[in-house]
Amino acid sequence: MVLSLFASSHPYYRVPRSTRPPRAERETSAGGVVFRRGSDGVVRFLLIRDSYANWGFPKGHLEPREPPADAACREVTEETGLSDLVLHGPISVIDWYFRFRGKTIHKYCHFFLFESRHGEAIPQQDEGISACAWHPLPGAEAAIAYENARGVLRQAAAMTQALTAVEEPPR
Repeated sequence: MVLSLFASSHPYYRVPRSTRPPRAERETSAGGVVFRRGSDGVVRFLLIRDSYANWGFPKGHLEPREPPADAACREVTEETGLSDLVLHGPISVIDWYFRFRGKTIHKYCHFFLFESRHGEAIPQQDEGISACAWHPLPGAEAAIAYENARGVLRQAAAMTQALTAVEEPPR
């Protein structure tokens, strides 16, 4: 006990501060994987080219008290101009770390599957989105810049296959 009192008060026995980086700030966003079936029956996925010239999915921050599914729908509509979206359900939540203005950010993004049956996708250029494009699965997978987003795409593709199986009557 005496040693612990001495150690905590004596400068030579002070425990050094942790060398770990400061705690990361948490951010939450939501986005959508939008698909459309062509007249040829092929499912195509909508990708956007962001301000970093990377292809990915529309996404953005949640407003205060906004549910993630509502935020995802809002962000898809804002960034692509598509409305009348059909929500098919959650896909997954991904997370990553990045540095922004000297801070470490731990970002979580909730992704949802949406279907768009009509309408032209128009990029929201004032947000840095320079293009919108529909791709079949192999092309979308090749174009997406981030591996965690490719995983979301693969899960979305599996969901669209399950939806097709449910929608088609048995023979």
